[in-house]
Amino acid sequence: MLVLFSPLAIDIYLPALPQISAAFHVEHALAQDTITWFLFAMGVGQLFAGPLADKLGRRTVALGGISIYALSACLAWVAQSIDMMLIARLLQGLGACATSVAAFATVRDIFGPEKSGKMISYLNGAICFIPALAPILGSWLTQEFGWRSNFSFMAGFAVVVGSILFFQMKETNPATEKVAVFKLERYWSVLRTPSFIFHASLCMLAMAVILAYVTSAPVVLMEQLGMSMNEFTFWFGINALINIIAAFSAPRFMDKFGSYGALMVGISTLGFAGILMLVLANEATAIAFMLPIFLSSVGFAWILGAAAGKALEPFGDRAGTAAALLGLFQMSGSGFLVGTMQRMNLEPPIMIAMHMLIIVPALFILLSKVGKTWHATLAKV
Repeated sequence: MLVLFSPLAIDIYLPALPQISAAFHVEHALAQDTITWFLFAMGVGQLFAGPLADKLGRRTVALGGISIYALSACLAWVAQSIDMMLIARLLQGLGACATSVAAFATVRDIFGPEKSGKMISYLNGAICFIPALAPILGSWLTQEFGWRSNFSFMAGFAVVVGSILFFQMKETNPATEKVAVFKLERYWSVLRTPSFIFHASLCMLAMAVILAYVTSAPVVLMEQLGMSMNEFTFWFGINALINIIAAFSAPRFMDKFGSYGALMVGISTLGFAGILMLVLANEATAIAFMLPIFLSSVGFAWILGAAAGKALEPFGDRAGTAAALLGLFQMSGSGFLVGTMQRMNLEPPIMIAMHMLIIVPALFILLSKVGKTWHATLAKV
């Protein structure tokens, strides 16, 4: 239940984004910022949520995060300006960050280093289903009760889950740390590692493609192409299904060809998708917009799995710190990148294509002597 807070907060109200921009009389970019600000807070919050979970315990951080999530959803529900909405979403990102960190830390506590990887893969599988299901629920809520009902649903979900966990969740790490929550040298030891910077940047750039699509799709499909909310959720659901299939196929490919091969294929797929998006940019049809997106979802899944594993692999006892920084790159970095490019007043297909193509130069780094050395060295760790 804890891992569902984050994807739910992003995907459930996507069909309502055009209505939100109209309600607050703002440009689409500001309504889209409600997602990028949420992700930015999630990324930054991981720098503190991880150490807090070690110091205060998983249960405390989980319940604290749920409380923040519920209160900020209520604040979004009553917001009368886009500024108040953005503040609410920033706070909600911090709450969702805490629930996610507590969930994965609890799994590691219970199942240990050997079984936790398999259990975490199940959690990631659950997360992948939310983009397929949440917009359907959000579309129904928006049509029946208005766009604000999406946030009242989030608040209600938080109250129900929080109540269950308050009585049922036991602390899995009773030996909490008696150390400072934030130590700069702990993070610097990871940031000065070139292989981490490279692979974390791949995660960031791949995530930016998906974020650019998620924030732009309601505008393109519903406003520009005149689709209904139900038609939008149909296309969104197909892409989510492709993402799920790609996520489950990536580990098998990596078993046979390694992470290096997965990265090469994933980046090449994103590059091809970017070229295809540019070619089809003037075709005002759903398939012309979504076909490159389908390809990019495959590339994203293959890049994210391989790059995240390689980013964390060298650190051993510093894996928690490295994971927090990886989250910062992936969430906050992609949010900043997409938010910045959305202000260049480009047409959505062109903007998304640029995000797809930005990652292509990484192929040359992987093909270089340094890139091959990183993978040869990491493979032996």
